[in-house]
Amino acid sequence: MEVPWGSPHILRLETGDFKMKYPLVSQKMLETIQDGLVIPAHPLALDSRKRFDERAQKVLTRYYLAAGAGGLAVGVHTTQFEIHDDFTGLYMPVLACAAEEVRVQGSEIVMIAGICGKTEQAVQEAEGAVRLGYHAGLISLSAMAGASDDALIAHCRTVARVIPLMGFYLQPAVGGMKLGYSFWRQFAEIENVVAIKIAPFNRYHTIELIRAVADSGRTDIALYTGNDDNIVADLLTLFTFGEKSFTVAGGLLGHWAFWTLRAVELLNRVKQLRKSGNTLPVSLLSRGVEITDCNSAVFDAKNAFAGCIPGIHEVLKEQGLLSNNIMLDSSVMLSPGQAEEIRRVRRDYPHLTDDEFVRDHLEEWRR
Repeated sequence: MEVPWGSPHILRLETGDFKMKYPLVSQKMLETIQDGLVIPAHPLALDSRKRFDERAQKVLTRYYLAAGAGGLAVGVHTTQFEIHDDFTGLYMPVLACAAEEVRVQGSEIVMIAGICGKTEQAVQEAEGAVRLGYHAGLISLSAMAGASDDALIAHCRTVARVIPLMGFYLQPAVGGMKLGYSFWRQFAEIENVVAIKIAPFNRYHTIELIRAVADSGRTDIALYTGNDDNIVADLLTLFTFGEKSFTVAGGLLGHWAFWTLRAVELLNRVKQLRKSGNTLPVSLLSRGVEITDCNSAVFDAKNAFAGCIPGIHEVLKEQGLLSNNIMLDSSVMLSPGQAEEIRRVRRDYPHLTDDEFVRDHLEEWRR
């Protein structure tokens, strides 16, 4: 049974002996997520007066689609969490802008909405995302800091009744909290969980999360890296626990919000290596180090990631995809020396940029 993407339909899917009910999900979408996608975390375009710049936002969306992204994540950390605050009034307009542009372009990609706040707000956001045709919600638990695992799981179960969930292990340096084995084991048992974004920037926590999924018995949950500091190693690693093995299917990354064409090429190369069974080339591990060095500059690692979102905007600005790096919160800006660091990595790793691709198509995307 095929369900059009974005149609308000509930499909009962049977995977082995495991029966699940997914609002707004199709077999095609599930298989696509499980196969692995490049999902950029969509930035927020503002004009010089801090107003939402819908035209510039659509240019970015067109860039991601042209680069071959398999999904878009909107309303997530890279989109600036402030859009979830009532006083900005931006959450629904920003989600609607991306959804409409994807429809206009005739693209069939996975649309993921960032879901924030305590339960009442999270449910309202999930309902709004479903109305706009989003397929899953990336659920942030930062607003629930200090809550017990039982309370967190109850919150997630409630939201999962509205929209399929992608779990989100947000790194503590940018507002996340420690989520242990017990939480992830219970989270994986929520039937409407389709994926988990692993982004603690910590190898111990990454392994613990994957082990929890393995112990849950779920083999249908797609794992996505959000570890922008360890992208290639995450994609290449086979995580084995007893007789169960897992790979990280793809990535939902702020780092993939720029130079997206190269991200698509990277994931395609990794997927080909997996299918062929060939020995992984050492050169790919070296490429991983280069990407991490770029990430250290753009994400402002030396200043505890204070300039991570402005850093993304700076790269996009230098390419002409954005006109500024203005944030909703005026206190958030590039750190001293960060622009110079970004210029350094652009100079040292020109093969990691997609500047020529952008130059060739920018005027087309601006129309």
